[in-house]
This record gives sequence, C-alpha cells and structure tokens, in this order.
Amino acid sequence: MKGYLKKLPKEVQDLILLAGDIASINNMRAYLVGGCVRDLLLKVENLDLDIVIEGNGIKFAEELAGAFNTKPIRHRRFGTATVDLLSHRLKIDIATARKEFYPEPAHLPVVENGSLKDDLKRRDFTINAMAININRDGFGKLLDLFGGEEDLNNRKIRVLHDLSFIDDPTRILRGIRFEQRYNFRFEPKTKKLLKGAVALRMLERVEPQRIRDDLILLLKENYPLKEIRRLKELVGFAFISPGLSVSDKIFRLIKFAEKQINWFKKNYPDRRMLDTWAIYFMALMDPLNSNAVRKVCRKFVFRKGEDKRILGYKKIGRKFISNLKRIKNKPPDIFSILEPLSYEVILLVKAKYKYRGIQKTIEDFLEIYNGMKICSKGDDLRRLGLTPGPSYQEIFTKVLNAKLNGAVKTKEEELELIKKLIRKWS
Repeated sequence: MKGYLKKLPKEVQDLILLAGDIASINNMRAYLVGGCVRDLLLKVENLDLDIVIEGNGIKFAEELAGAFNTKPIRHRRFGTATVDLLSHRLKIDIATARKEFYPEPAHLPVVENGSLKDDLKRRDFTINAMAININRDGFGKLLDLFGGEEDLNNRKIRVLHDLSFIDDPTRILRGIRFEQRYNFRFEPKTKKLLKGAVALRMLERVEPQRIRDDLILLLKENYPLKEIRRLKELVGFAFISPGLSVSDKIFRLIKFAEKQINWFKKNYPDRRMLDTWAIYFMALMDPLNSNAVRKVCRKFVFRKGEDKRILGYKKIGRKFISNLKRIKNKPPDIFSILEPLSYEVILLVKAKYKYRGIQKTIEDFLEIYNGMKICSKGDDLRRLGLTPGPSYQEIFTKVLNAKLNGAVKTKEEELELIKKLIRKWS
C-alpha cells in the first residue's frame, strides 16, 4: 500500500505522515479507513480523508488541528471531529474506534469505544471496511479483515452480515450509489438480502431525514439517471411517496434535464453553482400533484429554500407556459416571468417544454436580463425632492422596464428619466 500512498499529492502524503507521528507520540494507533482507502485501491481521486484512532479521537483531532493553527469541530457525544484545512483544500474526519449494536431495526445504533476491528465490522460493505496503518512502525500496511480488496477486484458489492439492510436500511441507497458509480454489481446473497429488506418496507421505517440525506447524495452523482433506473428496478419509489411511479416519460425528462444542466455549466461557468440534485428530485416528483409534493417536503424536512424551489416548480401551470411560449415577449415580460424563479426550476422547465418560444425566452433571459438591476436608489429620489412613498416603487419599476428595453443604460440616463417622470407627475 505504500506505493498507493506515494501516488497522492505530496502535501497529502506529508499530512498523513504528520498524523501518524502525532498518533504515535500520544501512544495511539491511527488508520486511514473507509472510502478513501477504497478509492486509493481503485485509483480514484478522493482527498477527503477518514482517520480512525485507537485511543482518544478528540484529543488527536485537537493536536492535528493545532499543528495547522486551527481548531477542530468536535462531536464529543460520538467521539468524532472534523478538521478543515482550507489552505490544503482538505477535510479530515476523525473518529475514535467504535463498536455498535442496534436496539431496534432501522434505528440509530448505540455506540461505544472499541477496537479497529470493531470499527470496521460495523461498516456497510466490505469495500468500505478496509484500513491502512499510518503509524511509522506499520506505515502503509493494509488491514482487510472481510475480503474487501477481493470484492473490489471482482467488482462486487457485499454486506458484512445478514442483518445489514435490516439494521440500517439507508445502506440500500448507498449500495445502489456505489454499485452504479463504479459499475459494480451486488453479489447474489447481498442482492437477495436487499430485496428481502425492501419486501419488509424497511426504508419506510427509517427517520425521513436520514433517507433524505442519502437520497440527495444519490442524486448528486455525476449521472444519476443510472442510479434512478436501478432504484426503480430494486426498490421502487413508495418510500418517497405512496403511489409514486416513475415512467419512461420521467426518465426522458431526467435525461433532458441532464443536458440542460451541462448546457448551463458550459455557457455560464461564473454563475452560482447549481443544486443539481434538486433538479433531478423535482423531475422525479413530476407525476405527483401539488398536495402530494407538499407532503413529501414536510416529510423530508427540506430546508426552506429547497422546498420553496420544489413547490415553486409544481405551481407552474398552463397559463405560465402559455405566457412563456410567446416568441414576441417583451423584455419586461420575460423578466417578470422568470426572475422570481431559481435556476433549478428554469432549467427543468427548459427540459420539459421544448417549444421554440420557450427555449428562446429562457435563453434570452439567462443571457441578457437575469439579475438586471437599476443603479438609482431612494436617496437619489429624495435629493430630487420626491417625498418617500408608493411612488418610489412605481418609478423604479418604470426605470427597470426602460433598462430592460435598452432605453437607458447608465445611472445618469436613469436619473434623467426619473426627472422626466417627476415633472410629469408634478
């Protein structure tokens, strides 16, 4: 494994060596674990490091963070911490080695301190249950207690024990995500266990926020259509909303949405980063009516901005689309229709409605009118002798419309127009 570690960027290698030395000085054993080990073996870049400590993980995190003049984010209840090294563009998750047991199926486990073996044994799949020693006296040694390396070589997803999907049904979603990301396959027994947990509707017994988080991760994959198809094949979508059925029509919508996302990223690289998962989620929700989508948003406790987008998309009806289809829409009309919507909603509308008028209107909006503002402020109107009141908003609207139409461009031109409006009203 030393050879694999040497392929990491030098600053990451140095950091790992420093972490091992800090552990040794404090009589602790330190190991890289989980996804970073898996991806090292697969030669996939993954610079989010997970370190398990046989000893005091919180103390270790404090010492490591101190070496970089920063402080860790501590979670003392769980014996874990996170060290964000912004200068290195690295995030390090640190945990005290733990063992766990599940008091009830689909509930969070009870966790207590344990050994490295205990910690690896509690993980989801064999490919995520490997560790690499980073102490100097055993540096680079791979610890593979459950055949994870062999499963990687054979491109298999395998659980560590028969109750894995019963104890934690979110592993169903994670398994599908890993399977499709790496073009692996569930080994036969694991697939049978997964289907058994689905038949028992175990996903519906999990706290919805946990389902939400894993579903979002699945939809954040580079090409989530693969994951969504596999989800339909193995699980279905009743765990999201009873009766939700995803047809070929929705798969096509998701594919078109993917194209629009790529189009947006190519043409507008400097705009804010898209929440692509939200676009795919809204597409999945397309068959549901507004009330059903509202129930889903309440169930999963989305953040306020997230549910606003999702519900906003469902409010788009025939009148909205009819207005958007008009090729001869004037700039102020385009602005008033589309400016209140998020990029995510706009792109899904563009993916769903392929009328030329809609495509042109959206493209014009994003290219020319999106985010357009006037330079003039209330102070400018006061200096021109206008008493604050409802007339301010009316004037600003007229100035903005003039700017959208290209009649004014500079602040000076705005003020000249404002003077004319004031004289007209005097």
